[in-house]
Amino acid sequence: MNDTGKGTSRRGGIGWSDRPTAKDVAVLAGVSTQTVSRVANDTGNVLPETRQRVLEAMARLGYSPNAAARVLRAGRSSSLALVAHHISRTGEANIIEAVCSTAREHGYDVQLTIAPSGSAADLNQAMTRSRQGAAGLVVLGLETAAVNQLRFPPNLPVVVADSRTLSLPSVGSDQAGGAKLAVEHLLATGASTVHIVAGPENSVQSTQRVAAWRSVLTAAGCPVPPVLHGDWSPASGYQAAQQLADDQQVRAVFAANDEMAAGVLRALHEAGRRVPEDVRVAGFDDVSAPWLWPPVTSVRQDFSTIGELLISLLLDQLDNRPEPGAVPVTQSVVVPAQLIVRGSTMATATDGHW
Repeated sequence: MNDTGKGTSRRGGIGWSDRPTAKDVAVLAGVSTQTVSRVANDTGNVLPETRQRVLEAMARLGYSPNAAARVLRAGRSSSLALVAHHISRTGEANIIEAVCSTAREHGYDVQLTIAPSGSAADLNQAMTRSRQGAAGLVVLGLETAAVNQLRFPPNLPVVVADSRTLSLPSVGSDQAGGAKLAVEHLLATGASTVHIVAGPENSVQSTQRVAAWRSVLTAAGCPVPPVLHGDWSPASGYQAAQQLADDQQVRAVFAANDEMAAGVLRALHEAGRRVPEDVRVAGFDDVSAPWLWPPVTSVRQDFSTIGELLISLLLDQLDNRPEPGAVPVTQSVVVPAQLIVRGSTMATATDGHW
């Protein structure tokens, strides 16, 4: 029985469009579309046998390895729009780098627009400015809780960097799960409770980490100290930790990002508190944590994977545009976080007072 449809053909039980895509090659070769892209553009490390299998699939399908040419043949712009908030922050900067490099592998340029405050109004303005001439839109830095006030451009493929389940395709890190790992680890070192230096009060990511911190302490029957808020910067971590450094009852501090953890370390050092002998310190992001002293235990967010998945979901929308009036498929991907344990929380042989 033949299974044919408008604009498609089936070969060996697999359906391909008239113009073969990277997804067609991936299915035939048994690899991911990212691997096809790396072979087509000669970027990244691919095993020789895998490369050969992909090349054979390309030849069989008549697939052109020129990514830019494929974009032009599809009759769409070769530019993607990227809206971001805090490009100076290490985590967001790493996602931007991954988004740009992955987009480039697929033949797209990326045009960056900044939303200065990260408010719904600024994000809406940035999305309006950036959409002109773009094939699709990536939105980063979505810290606002007022998602109902956001006005995403209609009829434009959009993907959002966020761990919440939204009405749009999204990719985010497991904020709550990562914070839970850090707090449980600090308690396991013998601390009676864990103090927190959180991010801004209006940040969704900060709120998620604070909620996980409070949940772990409550479940363990530990006192829940007051929340100290910073603005993600080292200076704000330093200022917050100055309120804790002289208190001999403070034995463990969870900083909601590595940059604030750096400020915490300085405040403790200036107060004569040793890390980890007197106070254990953990951070979040695992970008600068290995280079602090002592090296800081931190929750690793896989920013490269997040950036790659954002482009993958966006390209999937571009390659599989729904019929007018059809309900779009929403996919939310949460990338697991990992706790990397280092010297800032490790006990020493002389650390008998814990």
